[in-house]
Amino acid sequence: MNPRLPSKLFYGGDYNPEQWPESVWLDDVRLMRETGVNIISLGIFSWSKLQPAEKRFDFGWLDRVMDLLGDHDISVCLATATASPPPWLSLRYPEVLPVTADGVVLQVGSRQQYSPSSRVYKKFASALVRRLAQRYRRHPALASWHINNEYACHLQECHGDDSTRAFRTWLRLRYKTLAALNQAWGTAFWSQGYGRWEEIFTPRRAPYHCNPTQCLDFKRFTNDAFLSLYRMEAAILRAATPHIPITTNFMGFFKPLDYRSWAREVDYIAWDSYPDPVDEVAARHAGAVGHDLMRSLKPDRPFVLMEQATSAVNWRPFNLPKRPGLMRLGSLQTVARGGDGVMFFQWRASQAGAEKFHSAFLQHIPPEQSRVFAEVKALGAELQQLTPVAGSLVRNRVAIAFDWHAWWAVELESKPGRIDYAAWAQRLHRWFYDRNIGVDFVHPGAALTGYDLILTPALYLLSAGDATNLTAFVARGGTLLATYFSGIVDENEHIVLGGYPALLRAALGLWVEEWAPYPDGQTNGVRFTRDRTKYTCDQWCDLLHLEGAEALATYTGDFFAGRPAITRHSHRKGTAYYLGTRLNAAGLDALLARVIKDANVQPLLSAPAGVEVTVRESVSERFLFLLNHTDGAARIPLGRWRGTNLLTRQPAARTITLAPLDVAVIRLDN
Repeated sequence: MNPRLPSKLFYGGDYNPEQWPESVWLDDVRLMRETGVNIISLGIFSWSKLQPAEKRFDFGWLDRVMDLLGDHDISVCLATATASPPPWLSLRYPEVLPVTADGVVLQVGSRQQYSPSSRVYKKFASALVRRLAQRYRRHPALASWHINNEYACHLQECHGDDSTRAFRTWLRLRYKTLAALNQAWGTAFWSQGYGRWEEIFTPRRAPYHCNPTQCLDFKRFTNDAFLSLYRMEAAILRAATPHIPITTNFMGFFKPLDYRSWAREVDYIAWDSYPDPVDEVAARHAGAVGHDLMRSLKPDRPFVLMEQATSAVNWRPFNLPKRPGLMRLGSLQTVARGGDGVMFFQWRASQAGAEKFHSAFLQHIPPEQSRVFAEVKALGAELQQLTPVAGSLVRNRVAIAFDWHAWWAVELESKPGRIDYAAWAQRLHRWFYDRNIGVDFVHPGAALTGYDLILTPALYLLSAGDATNLTAFVARGGTLLATYFSGIVDENEHIVLGGYPALLRAALGLWVEEWAPYPDGQTNGVRFTRDRTKYTCDQWCDLLHLEGAEALATYTGDFFAGRPAITRHSHRKGTAYYLGTRLNAAGLDALLARVIKDANVQPLLSAPAGVEVTVRESVSERFLFLLNHTDGAARIPLGRWRGTNLLTRQPAARTITLAPLDVAVIRLDN
């Protein structure tokens, strides 16, 4: 079993003391204690400070900071500092710099200016990590390792010489022979047959569409290239400190990296969340759906929110501050959805550099004059009151099958129409979120026995094994809702012949002849057969043929008017629904209300609109979270729930009234 973080609620953020004179460090630590901070991420962008020249290191300043934090009982999540190489590295070894698909070499002056396949980068990064591991492996303040930072955030691929060589090596390991590669890539098309491995390059800028399987494999390779860097550092750290947990910070619905493949390598999930407060309704769902995705990657242990903003960020066209109460509400949402860590970027707002207008615990004014500081101080005190929640988990009966490989494949060039895979998954999640029905995100090949309902939005790429798994889920008694453009190609991006979606045809009781993707602004309609209600649909229309399924709704317009649009099929002990189009909100509501009734899925609690309800549970305890996201008071009847409000330390009334933007956390009676 990999090491775990202690069972407690962590509170803190990124600390960059190298940006400040040493004279302010003691004041920093004093204020950290005052705000309830108990953990600090340290050294994330400090490589040039730690190694100012190729053969010169300086750890003295870091020693003093580590000791200072440890002396004040503040734990350290120590970063390996490899996210931003120092300028001397690329000046001495220019081959370390990344190259775009157009052949442009990206230079120093920002961050992440390294190729993930660079042998030189690996040499110097691993040397730095070894020194850090040996120097601090017994330091009492060390609580966790933080490897690199936001992998692939700005540099999402490289086409340089090292990357090309590494891509060929990766392909050799995957396919073994050129014959197998040519078959998988379908190179008989457009005279692309390869006779030597040296003929293969990364998918660089070309006159027209690149080979889709080549592009898909390059995305897989790039994910693995970054992951190999993480594994390289993790191996060094595990050898030196096998008892210290290791992580890196993810970024939610981040397309370039398959976080599910990374989740096996980290000891706990950490991620960065920055919803835009310009639209508070969208922001609260963005936070919730991101937490659910990240929590689902490692459901057996709580996650940590590694970064968020105390107020405004600095990179959007308009950087609105979070109005009073939003920072607290969003932070407690993290805990409500399974987080044991609430952290921020950063401790002290920078005076210089590209992020100097990014908010922090300490703004550019004295803390006693800062509204933000007063709020983070109050939040720290509340988190201490929620200590009993630490270590408990979130368990759900509904899941969305979400696969990064399907995401990559469905958004490659040359498709019948445009599908925003992540947005479609999030739209379905939003329906359940608004009704306080918890949702996980799972791989379609995962064990599904704990779920009553699985949704597969536009699961375009689907292997035979994963299709068998979904079919077996239905056969055992589960309820499946598949949507348009699911199960079209296999893992090599080859059409599975026999009528789409061939591998799910038996479970769904239908086949798709063709589809009509609609441009923006064009709509159709569907009419439900039971009550004759009519709803608008857009984006996509599948032309279905029934093979045992019943038509729940038919199209009202276009040349396929009267043809099935939504179906239901009994398959052995279970039920499979199929949605062949994108419904408007009212239509989706009508369909999903029927689906959850079939699956016997119910909300946790009946609550007013805008009130978020979750439950965390441990072996012996359960905790009910109520979050009022509205600007009005909310009355919430608790029904059968009884317990004590941890934030007020008073028994919970039968009906709780929450003030605007307020939260209640109820420790439930057994």
